Amino acid sequence: MFLGHYAVALAAKRAAPRTSLGTLIFAAQWLDELWPILLLAGVERVRIVPGLMAANPLDFVSYPISHSLLMAIVWGAVIGGIYFAVRRYVSGAWIVGLAVVSHWVLDLVVHRPDLPLWPGSTTRVGLGLWNSIAISAAVEIILLILGLAIYLRTTRAIDWIGNWALAAMVGLLLVVYVGGFFGPPPKDEHTLAVTTLVLWVFIPWGYWIDRHRTVVLGSRPSVPIELQGP
Repeated sequence: MFLGHYAVALAAKRAAPRTSLGTLIFAAQWLDELWPILLLAGVERVRIVPGLMAANPLDFVSYPISHSLLMAIVWGAVIGGIYFAVRRYVSGAWIVGLAVVSHWVLDLVVHRPDLPLWPGSTTRVGLGLWNSIAISAAVEIILLILGLAIYLRTTRAIDWIGNWALAAMVGLLLVVYVGGFFGPPPKDEHTLAVTTLVLWVFIPWGYWIDRHRTVVLGSRPSVPIELQGP
Protein backbone atom coordinates (compact mmCIF):
# COMPACT_ATOMS: atom_id res chain seq x y z
CA MET A 1 0.00 0.00 0.00
CA PHE A 2 1.26 3.51 -0.77
CA LEU A 3 -1.46 6.10 -1.38
CA GLY A 4 -3.68 4.49 1.26
CA HIS A 5 -1.28 5.42 4.05
CA TYR A 6 -1.39 9.08 3.07
CA ALA A 7 -5.17 8.82 2.87
CA VAL A 8 -5.19 7.71 6.51
CA ALA A 9 -3.00 10.67 7.49
CA LEU A 10 -5.26 13.14 5.69
CA ALA A 11 -8.46 11.68 7.12
CA ALA A 12 -7.02 11.46 10.64
CA LYS A 13 -6.89 15.25 10.79
CA ARG A 14 -10.63 15.18 11.40
CA ALA A 15 -10.23 13.05 14.52
CA ALA A 16 -7.18 14.95 15.82
CA PRO A 17 -7.49 18.53 14.54
CA ARG A 18 -4.70 19.84 16.80
CA THR A 19 -2.23 17.32 15.39
CA SER A 20 -0.24 18.48 12.39
CA LEU A 21 -0.54 16.69 9.07
CA GLY A 22 3.23 16.21 9.20
CA THR A 23 2.94 14.19 12.41
CA LEU A 24 0.07 12.15 10.98
CA ILE A 25 2.07 11.37 7.83
CA PHE A 26 5.04 10.36 9.97
CA ALA A 27 2.81 7.99 11.97
CA ALA A 28 0.88 6.48 9.06
CA GLN A 29 4.08 5.80 7.10
CA TRP A 30 6.39 4.98 10.02
CA LEU A 31 6.76 1.30 9.14
CA ASP A 32 7.92 2.17 5.62
CA GLU A 33 10.08 5.04 6.91
CA LEU A 34 11.85 2.64 9.26
CA TRP A 35 12.12 -0.22 6.77
CA PRO A 36 14.81 1.23 4.42
CA ILE A 37 16.96 2.15 7.42
CA LEU A 38 16.84 -1.45 8.60
CA LEU A 39 17.59 -2.65 5.06
CA LEU A 40 20.69 -0.45 4.87
CA ALA A 41 21.77 -1.71 8.29
CA GLY A 42 21.40 -5.31 7.13
CA VAL A 43 18.79 -6.07 9.80
CA GLU A 44 15.98 -6.83 7.34
CA ARG A 45 16.07 -8.32 3.85
CA VAL A 46 14.20 -8.02 0.58
CA ARG A 47 14.70 -9.50 -2.89
CA ILE A 48 13.67 -7.90 -6.17
CA VAL A 49 11.85 -10.48 -8.28
CA PRO A 50 10.27 -8.99 -11.44
CA GLY A 51 6.89 -10.59 -12.09
CA LEU A 52 6.45 -11.84 -8.53
CA MET A 53 3.20 -9.85 -8.30
CA ALA A 54 1.62 -7.77 -11.04
CA ALA A 55 1.81 -4.53 -9.05
CA ASN A 56 4.93 -5.17 -6.96
CA PRO A 57 8.18 -7.07 -7.63
CA LEU A 58 9.41 -7.21 -4.01
CA ASP A 59 9.93 -10.46 -2.14
CA PHE A 60 9.97 -9.40 1.51
CA VAL A 61 12.30 -12.07 2.86
CA SER A 62 12.52 -10.77 6.41
CA TYR A 63 11.07 -7.62 7.97
CA PRO A 64 9.78 -8.56 11.44
CA ILE A 65 10.88 -5.38 13.20
CA SER A 66 9.26 -2.98 10.77
CA HIS A 67 6.30 -5.01 9.51
CA SER A 68 5.14 -7.66 11.95
CA LEU A 69 1.74 -7.12 13.55
CA LEU A 70 3.11 -7.25 17.08
CA MET A 71 5.83 -4.70 16.36
CA ALA A 72 3.36 -2.43 14.56
CA ILE A 73 1.32 -2.37 17.76
CA VAL A 74 4.45 -1.78 19.83
CA TRP A 75 5.57 1.04 17.56
CA GLY A 76 2.08 2.55 17.73
CA ALA A 77 2.13 2.48 21.53
CA VAL A 78 5.64 3.95 21.69
CA ILE A 79 5.05 6.73 19.17
CA GLY A 80 1.60 7.55 20.54
CA GLY A 81 3.05 7.59 24.07
CA ILE A 82 5.88 9.90 23.08
CA TYR A 83 3.42 12.20 21.36
CA PHE A 84 1.27 12.37 24.51
CA ALA A 85 4.30 13.01 26.72
CA VAL A 86 5.30 15.96 24.55
CA ARG A 87 1.89 17.42 23.62
CA ARG A 88 -0.47 16.25 26.38
CA TYR A 89 -3.16 15.82 23.75
CA VAL A 90 -5.02 12.57 24.48
CA SER A 91 -7.04 12.37 21.26
CA GLY A 92 -3.98 13.17 19.19
CA ALA A 93 -1.92 10.49 20.94
CA TRP A 94 -4.56 7.82 20.28
CA ILE A 95 -4.90 8.81 16.63
CA VAL A 96 -1.14 8.91 16.11
CA GLY A 97 -0.78 5.45 17.63
CA LEU A 98 -3.66 4.02 15.61
CA ALA A 99 -2.25 5.58 12.43
CA VAL A 100 0.96 3.61 12.97
CA VAL A 101 -0.97 0.33 13.35
CA SER A 102 -3.20 1.18 10.36
CA HIS A 103 -0.16 0.79 8.14
CA TRP A 104 0.02 -2.95 8.84
CA VAL A 105 -3.73 -3.35 8.34
CA LEU A 106 -3.64 -1.68 4.91
CA ASP A 107 -0.54 -3.64 3.91
CA LEU A 108 -2.41 -6.83 4.80
CA VAL A 109 -4.86 -6.08 1.98
CA VAL A 110 -2.26 -5.72 -0.78
CA HIS A 111 0.67 -7.96 0.22
CA ARG A 112 0.93 -11.62 -0.64
CA PRO A 113 1.23 -13.81 2.48
CA ASP A 114 4.54 -12.37 3.69
CA LEU A 115 3.55 -10.24 6.70
CA PRO A 116 4.62 -11.92 9.97
CA LEU A 117 2.41 -11.76 13.04
CA TRP A 118 5.40 -11.30 15.36
CA PRO A 119 9.20 -11.57 15.10
CA GLY A 120 9.99 -15.24 14.61
CA SER A 121 6.45 -16.15 13.57
CA THR A 122 6.20 -18.82 10.90
CA THR A 123 2.67 -17.70 10.07
CA ARG A 124 2.59 -15.02 7.40
CA VAL A 125 -0.50 -13.31 6.07
CA GLY A 126 -1.60 -11.16 3.15
CA LEU A 127 -4.63 -10.95 0.88
CA GLY A 128 -2.66 -10.36 -2.32
CA LEU A 129 -4.42 -7.41 -3.93
CA TRP A 130 -1.14 -6.56 -5.66
CA ASN A 131 -1.83 -9.50 -7.99
CA SER A 132 -4.02 -7.07 -9.93
CA ILE A 133 -2.73 -3.65 -10.98
CA ALA A 134 -6.20 -2.41 -11.89
CA ILE A 135 -7.89 -3.40 -8.64
CA SER A 136 -5.06 -2.31 -6.35
CA ALA A 137 -4.76 1.04 -8.15
CA ALA A 138 -8.50 1.62 -7.97
CA VAL A 139 -8.58 0.88 -4.23
CA GLU A 140 -5.62 3.14 -3.46
CA ILE A 141 -6.88 6.06 -5.54
CA ILE A 142 -10.35 5.82 -4.01
CA LEU A 143 -8.82 5.82 -0.53
CA LEU A 144 -6.72 8.88 -1.39
CA ILE A 145 -9.77 10.74 -2.73
CA LEU A 146 -11.74 9.95 0.42
CA GLY A 147 -8.88 10.98 2.70
CA LEU A 148 -8.34 14.20 0.78
CA ALA A 149 -12.06 15.00 0.86
CA ILE A 150 -12.13 14.60 4.65
CA TYR A 151 -9.04 16.77 5.05
CA LEU A 152 -10.50 19.49 2.83
CA ARG A 153 -13.72 19.48 4.87
CA THR A 154 -11.70 19.73 8.07
CA THR A 155 -9.31 22.51 7.03
CA ARG A 156 -9.23 25.52 4.73
CA ALA A 157 -6.32 27.42 3.27
CA ILE A 158 -5.33 30.73 4.86
CA ASP A 159 -3.23 31.69 1.82
CA TRP A 160 -2.31 30.40 -1.62
CA ILE A 161 0.42 28.13 -0.23
CA GLY A 162 -2.20 26.18 1.72
CA ASN A 163 -3.85 25.14 -1.54
CA TRP A 164 -0.90 24.75 -3.86
CA ALA A 165 1.40 22.93 -1.43
CA LEU A 166 -1.36 20.38 -0.83
CA ALA A 167 -2.10 20.01 -4.54
CA ALA A 168 1.60 19.58 -5.31
CA MET A 169 2.03 16.88 -2.67
CA VAL A 170 -1.01 14.92 -3.87
CA GLY A 171 0.15 15.30 -7.48
CA LEU A 172 3.64 14.02 -6.67
CA LEU A 173 2.23 11.07 -4.73
CA LEU A 174 0.13 10.12 -7.76
CA VAL A 175 3.10 10.46 -10.13
CA VAL A 176 5.30 8.29 -7.89
CA TYR A 177 2.56 5.70 -7.50
CA VAL A 178 1.58 5.43 -11.16
CA GLY A 179 5.21 5.67 -12.27
CA GLY A 180 5.99 2.59 -10.21
CA PHE A 181 3.85 0.50 -12.55
CA PHE A 182 5.68 1.55 -15.71
CA GLY A 183 9.25 2.18 -14.64
CA PRO A 184 11.94 -0.51 -14.28
CA PRO A 185 12.33 -2.16 -10.87
CA PRO A 186 15.24 -1.04 -8.65
CA LYS A 187 18.48 -2.66 -9.69
CA ASP A 188 19.36 -3.89 -6.21
CA GLU A 189 18.36 -3.81 -2.55
CA HIS A 190 20.65 -0.89 -1.70
CA THR A 191 19.18 1.28 -4.45
CA LEU A 192 15.68 0.37 -3.29
CA ALA A 193 16.46 1.33 0.31
CA VAL A 194 18.05 4.66 -0.62
CA THR A 195 15.15 5.51 -2.93
CA THR A 196 12.58 4.66 -0.26
CA LEU A 197 14.20 7.12 2.14
CA VAL A 198 12.59 9.83 -0.01
CA LEU A 199 9.39 9.11 1.96
CA TRP A 200 10.84 11.22 4.78
CA VAL A 201 10.44 14.30 2.57
CA PHE A 202 6.67 14.17 2.92
CA ILE A 203 6.83 14.71 6.69
CA PRO A 204 8.12 18.31 6.62
CA TRP A 205 5.93 18.83 3.56
CA GLY A 206 2.91 17.95 5.71
CA TYR A 207 3.98 20.42 8.40
CA TRP A 208 4.39 23.08 5.71
CA ILE A 209 0.89 22.47 4.36
CA ASP A 210 -0.72 22.61 7.80
CA ARG A 211 0.99 25.89 8.69
CA HIS A 212 -0.87 27.46 5.81
CA ARG A 213 -4.27 25.99 6.62
CA THR A 214 -6.69 26.42 9.51
CA VAL A 215 -9.01 23.86 11.04
CA VAL A 216 -12.70 24.34 10.37
CA LEU A 217 -15.09 22.28 12.51
CA GLY A 218 -18.69 22.86 11.52
CA SER A 219 -18.95 26.50 10.53
CA ARG A 220 -16.54 27.85 13.15
CA PRO A 221 -12.88 28.25 12.15
CA SER A 222 -10.38 27.43 14.86
CA VAL A 223 -7.07 29.10 15.55
CA PRO A 224 -4.51 28.61 12.77
CA ILE A 225 -2.83 25.23 12.88
CA GLU A 226 0.61 26.82 12.90
CA LEU A 227 -0.17 28.24 16.36
CA GLN A 228 -1.18 24.89 17.74
CA GLY A 229 2.03 22.97 17.17
CA PRO A 230 2.37 19.47 15.78
